[in-house]
Amino acid sequence: QVQLVESGGGLVQAGGSLRLSCAASGSIFSFNGMGWYRQAPGKQRELVGRFTAGGSTSYADAVKGRFTISGDNAKNTVYLQMNSLKPEDTAVYYCNAWIGVVNYWGQGMQVTVSS
Repeated sequence: QVQLVESGGGLVQAGGSLRLSCAASGSIFSFNGMGWYRQAPGKQRELVGRFTAGGSTSYADAVKGRFTISGDNAKNTVYLQMNSLKPEDTAVYYCNAWIGVVNYWGQGMQVTVSS
C-alpha cells in the first residue's frame, strides 16, 4: 500500500521560506507523477505544482517563481521549496502521487503565513 508522509509545515512570517517534504513508501519513479495541492479555509483544494515521470513540471500561476518542486529518489522523497511566502499561501498542504487514474494522498499539514 502506498503511503505518503509529509513534514515541514508550520508558522512563518510573510516573506519567509519553508520546505515541505513528502516521503513515499516506495520509489518516486514508481508513480506516473507527484505533486502538491493545498486547501485554504472555505476554498476548494487546488493544485500548487507537480511533475510527471515524463519530466514535465507545472505550477499554479499564484506560486510561479516562488515555489519549486524537486525530488530525491535515493530518499524516496519529494520536496516543495516555498520562498517569498504570502499570507494568502496559508492553507493545508497535501502531497499527491498518482498511478494511472488512482490518486494517493498524504495526511495534510498546516502552513500558516503571518502578515
